[in-house]
Amino acid sequence: MKRTSFTCLLAAFLSVAVSLNAQSQKPEKRISVKLEHGAHRLGKRTDKPMQAWRNYGLGQFIHWGVYAIPGGHWEGQYYPGAAEWIRSWKGMPKDAYDNLYKQFNPKKFNAKAWAKQAGDMGAKYVIITTKHHDGFCLWPSKYTDYTVANSPYKKDIIGQLVEAYDAEGIDVYLYFSIIDWNHPGYRSTLKSEQDRKEYEEFKKFTRNQLVELLTLYPSTKGLWFDGSWDKAWTEQAEFADALGKELREMIPGLIIGSRFRPDDNGNRHFDTNGDLIGDYEQGWERKMPNTIEDTNGNDWDCVMTVPENQWGYHSDWKGHVKTTNELIEMLVKAASLDGNFVLNFGPDGQGNIRSEETRLAAEIGEWMKENNEAVYGCGYLDWEKQDWGYYTVNRETGKKYMTVFNIPVSGALRVKVPGKTKLNKAYLLNDPGASLELEEIHRNEYFIHYKPASATDRPFVIGVETTDAKIEDGHYQKAKT
Repeated sequence: MKRTSFTCLLAAFLSVAVSLNAQSQKPEKRISVKLEHGAHRLGKRTDKPMQAWRNYGLGQFIHWGVYAIPGGHWEGQYYPGAAEWIRSWKGMPKDAYDNLYKQFNPKKFNAKAWAKQAGDMGAKYVIITTKHHDGFCLWPSKYTDYTVANSPYKKDIIGQLVEAYDAEGIDVYLYFSIIDWNHPGYRSTLKSEQDRKEYEEFKKFTRNQLVELLTLYPSTKGLWFDGSWDKAWTEQAEFADALGKELREMIPGLIIGSRFRPDDNGNRHFDTNGDLIGDYEQGWERKMPNTIEDTNGNDWDCVMTVPENQWGYHSDWKGHVKTTNELIEMLVKAASLDGNFVLNFGPDGQGNIRSEETRLAAEIGEWMKENNEAVYGCGYLDWEKQDWGYYTVNRETGKKYMTVFNIPVSGALRVKVPGKTKLNKAYLLNDPGASLELEEIHRNEYFIHYKPASATDRPFVIGVETTDAKIEDGHYQKAKT
């Protein structure tokens, strides 16, 4: 009996340890467990749709729904949380919120204008909320009455956005929340047989809506899931796995990240063995890796808000609001670590994109028009990072770039190249005919001398050219004593 008890305790401990390890940001594979619903592929996808995803560089996120009507306030009270969560706030009566759709009539909404603004910013893909946790659908779903079709606006918003962004040459990804506070069968946990019975109806509803979305909008390139952390959902490994396969069969090449389905033990993102579930890692929400090692060799994207934590429209942005240069730096940093950067916009209840977001989009767009060569199609360059900024390299051409955010007082930008590499030329991307002075200071180490003729308030890009170096190149040797 004691031996049996000890064995059971040991097995339980190992199970918990493996589960916690798989949920971590830096999974370390310690134990190999046979899984039916774990990762279906090791390593990166190499097909054309995934290669296109990998080369986007910059994306846009749109959070929009009836939560934009209160805009973070109710009856004179300020809601300090993320605006799209206001229904969960004790100061927001549930019945009042659930009837806000009767006021949803965004007369200023212009899908073409949104798409053009995104295109001018330089976005190559967009993630659009089809419905958030409140369950209100921005398309006329036939599986619920809680849709835009029953609002004063009536028209299909998702259809307009898909058409407009497709016309602008921006690939569309559809956001879908597994959580649905409006559906009677939704549960966060399953505590009884009645819960399980009703949750089965919710699962059918979820499947029907996803199939409906891909049927209505077949140009969709991928699905971006949210709200999959509930214990009730993490127990649905078999169902979610089968559903994912069905959706992928509908649109060959469909891209789904790591937030959608759990493995056999309820782990998301990484399975029990530490392998990525899905096509890319979605763990970088409002945060970024600092080194290539942090990415674990996976494709990834970062979704980022402008204020600290406001996705949907909140009329009051309190605390730090990110600047154009901060956002450009995040964009370039993401590219330098083989990731994409996705900037969020939260339109108001009338369909206006707020002035702060409009200004940021315009300023990012101005920078991208001149410097996008260092972002699109670019990724990690295995050179030692320096304090002035970030390296990127074009995956097809091999062209190398330095995006400079911090100019040393001396004007000397240090560059260390790997062995058997020689730095031959450096030039400003916006003036490629003018070479910058190179100074070799050690073998494989150089200064690029640059002092701007006038003060600059934006980062700039330097292109660099290299050749293979011979052993005898250079004249440096270790000092002899």
